[in-house]
Amino acid sequence: MGFTSAWAITTHTDDTIAELAPRLLPAIRADSIHPEARRRWRRWQRTPLPDHHTWYAPAGSPQDSAVDSFRELTAPGRHIDAVCDGTTDPAFYVVDDVWQGQDHADIFISVHSKQYPVASLFHAIGPARAALLPGWCGNFLLTSTQTRQFLPDVERALSFTPAERALADTQDWLDYADHEESVLDGPLRVWRTAARTGRGLCGVAVHLG
Repeated sequence: MGFTSAWAITTHTDDTIAELAPRLLPAIRADSIHPEARRRWRRWQRTPLPDHHTWYAPAGSPQDSAVDSFRELTAPGRHIDAVCDGTTDPAFYVVDDVWQGQDHADIFISVHSKQYPVASLFHAIGPARAALLPGWCGNFLLTSTQTRQFLPDVERALSFTPAERALADTQDWLDYADHEESVLDGPLRVWRTAARTGRGLCGVAVHLG
């Protein structure tokens, strides 16, 4: 069965962040504290997938359970999906109410068929760097103060030597169109923009269909 998954990071005033908080923060927390999610996170930290081809391990192979664990860990969370696609509140839809109308400088968005952008990012940078990113698996809501506070950690997670970047590029399995921003570049660009302009950030990974 096919699906389309999107991950976007958008910049907002603190007033808008406060308006989004009652909708998004409980869903992010519910996904992050789920016992199975935490188990998969710990498992991936102990034994990250060696290369992206293991994603397609045959059913029943020794790698099969590890692949399933990683896929479930980095797929959009059930609670976030329910909030962001209007399932719990038809009056709210993240595409219209959070993403629409954003200027390029104020948004990073990655949309892919049959792929999860956050999964590819995490695989590319590995568990130690992924653990530096706030929130849960690409989902976060931060005030302007929090955005500035977390910027050094995000820069540590997403800054690379030439050799480190070359390796990360080989581990990022997403196919990009010409001039499309990669998951290795866009998040840090938007983070720096928000910190410089005194704005907060909203990160949301969600199924679009």
